[in-house]
Amino acid sequence: MHAEHDPAAPAAPVIGFDDWLRVDVRVGTIVEAHAFPEARKPAYKLLIDFGPVIGRRKSSAQITELYRLDELPGTQVAAVVNFPPRQIGKFLSEVLTLGFPDAEGRVVLVRPSAAVPDGGRLF
Repeated sequence: MHAEHDPAAPAAPVIGFDDWLRVDVRVGTIVEAHAFPEARKPAYKLLIDFGPVIGRRKSSAQITELYRLDELPGTQVAAVVNFPPRQIGKFLSEVLTLGFPDAEGRVVLVRPSAAVPDGGRLF
């Protein structure tokens, strides 16, 4: 488990509120999920709809242990939408889909507890 995923790791250094405001976390709905067999670590390719302003963005997500491809479409997730795109093999991941590690280190998606409009910003 990486230190940043370790629940026993100390909290990150204090940041200012303006730093937090620079991170744009939005909610979107997964519209497509595909296998990503060429990824170094097991992952899926996701297409997520963030509503009319941001639109649809691609993400590589290491969520294969707890989620099946067929159950992901229609699921709302949280993602950072203002990081630069990241090349993962031949796939360009445009957003960082967010999750927490469970007790075994498997990724559990961050999802709203009730349906909300796509594109809504976390505050």
